[in-house]
Amino acid sequence: MKPIYQSILLLALLTTLAGCRKEWLERTPQTIILEDQVWNDPKMILGLLANYYDRLPTDLGLDGNWRNMADYDDAMWSGYTGEDGRNNITSYAYGRWAYWDYTLIRDINLALESIDKYSVKLTDGEKKQFAGELRFIRAFIYFELVKRMGGVPIVTKQLIYDFSGDPSSLQQPRAKEFEVYDFVAAELDAIKNDLGNPNSNTRANKYIAMALKSRALLYAATIAKYNNQMGTPITLPGGEVGIPAEKANDYFTKSLEAAKEVITSSPYALYKGNPSSLGENFYEAVVKKTANKEAIFVRDFLSAKSKRHGFSYDNIPLGIREDNLSSSCVTPSLNLVEEFEYLDGTPGALKTRNAGNTDYIYYNSLDEIFANKDARLYGTVIYPGTSFKGRPLQIQAGVMRWDGSNYQTVEGSGVGTNYSPPDYPAGDGKLLVGSSGPHRSIQEVTNSGFYLRKYLDAGAGTSTRGILSDVWWVWMRMGEVYLNAAEAAFELNQKVDAATWISALRERAGFGANSVTAGTITLEKIRHERRVELAFEDHRVWDLKRWRTAHIVWNGQSNNPDATVYALYPYRIIRPGDAARDGKYVFVKMVAPRFRAPRFFQLGNYYSAIDQGILNNNPKIVRNPFH
Repeated sequence: MKPIYQSILLLALLTTLAGCRKEWLERTPQTIILEDQVWNDPKMILGLLANYYDRLPTDLGLDGNWRNMADYDDAMWSGYTGEDGRNNITSYAYGRWAYWDYTLIRDINLALESIDKYSVKLTDGEKKQFAGELRFIRAFIYFELVKRMGGVPIVTKQLIYDFSGDPSSLQQPRAKEFEVYDFVAAELDAIKNDLGNPNSNTRANKYIAMALKSRALLYAATIAKYNNQMGTPITLPGGEVGIPAEKANDYFTKSLEAAKEVITSSPYALYKGNPSSLGENFYEAVVKKTANKEAIFVRDFLSAKSKRHGFSYDNIPLGIREDNLSSSCVTPSLNLVEEFEYLDGTPGALKTRNAGNTDYIYYNSLDEIFANKDARLYGTVIYPGTSFKGRPLQIQAGVMRWDGSNYQTVEGSGVGTNYSPPDYPAGDGKLLVGSSGPHRSIQEVTNSGFYLRKYLDAGAGTSTRGILSDVWWVWMRMGEVYLNAAEAAFELNQKVDAATWISALRERAGFGANSVTAGTITLEKIRHERRVELAFEDHRVWDLKRWRTAHIVWNGQSNNPDATVYALYPYRIIRPGDAARDGKYVFVKMVAPRFRAPRFFQLGNYYSAIDQGILNNNPKIVRNPFH
């Protein structure tokens, strides 16, 4: 029996070993995530979506490219001298706004195909929602591409090289400019009801899709209209640049329909949470992250997840900074400040001289000159006489001392100093230069006379390197949708509706009800409202581009007040014996002292240059005009 017993044991051992070998060979790798694992796990797919959302481009923002805020006419650079070139832009480079991220498009196309192929464990609803979000992100990218580059190749599936030595099958030509806008709109319509995410402002939903459609088709409509009104329209023979004029009204109509859907049906609404201070209310409409239905779509930052940014660290006013390095980098211009009207509807030019221009106007306090202004000014800009984080800002450039016949201007070599002997023999010991400037040459203190309020974090310690800020970046908000609707309606001669939407924004800013009517609304009024409502939210340059006015507004001429950045300097008056003037404040308008070159936008800037490497790799890609 022994040999038989041994044979049975040997057979059992061999069978066991064979089974172990099979199991070992078929085991799940511990260091590799397989396709069917990724595309059947909602958490993994959500992680990929988060990455793709985070890669959406913007010319302005809060985490790196915020410095571009200083490159136009709404602000200048007052920070460290290493970035002073932003005050000396003799012309915008042809590649300035270039964008060609087909890597991200490839990643999205791969994800869409993989969900379709591998996601057997997801419900149909999950598949639709994830695919819808991916297509939303792709539509967003194509809008960013077309507004910068004109027509681009529309790629909706993976392009896989077969190693044949012939890459021609992968080389696609540029689509016509209008075809890209049509693609964006069609994609958003196709997926809007699949998105889910009701009430979200960080993941796409139906109304976020419609807000994007409203914006994109407004761009298409205005390009179709105003490009063709130029003396020589900017076009290419194949239509890669230039949209036929006859398409304008259809685009205006579809933009308006999308905007109205958001206004009338969405859970979003204009923020009116702080009726006690309309200026603070407008500030909160952008930065407040709770009980705020104004924000439609945002790029969020979360301190709890250590996802923060240094925008407040770099832009906090010098006099109240909480760290010993960096402040005051991007400072608003007088140009922008004067764009905000007075509440009686008169133009916003600040009154610094009397009617006969024979003397200054003397103010009792630093903020008196800004009285009865559009409340959005306070919510956007920190101006003399105001506070931030509960701390008053000293914004005073110096003193003007009367010598019996003229004023002698005295400005200190530093900030936060008093007008005192022995350096200033006739000093009175009171404030000379405020701790927040302005100053003509010192870095990290305002050179323009103003500071940013919009997007600054009012929380304690948020301008320190140890805490930083998690204020979010607003991609879209209800204020823009009202403006989109108003502009499209006006272009379609629906002036009653256009005036209603503009008046709603103005009423929130302190103007009376129906401050704009069908009889008084103009295209210039709507464009003005976009500038004051959306300042520093990445609209200014794109608006001037689509209206085809950028080369006129920023023409590089030093005698053009729109191309040059101006400053406002406050001075305290020393004139003993003259009770009407002594101790009062006057204001001087000037070209900002550190500003060097007027903004110069060339015709070749309307569409950005395509990189030579792209042209080399794909001979079917044609250059943009003027490049």
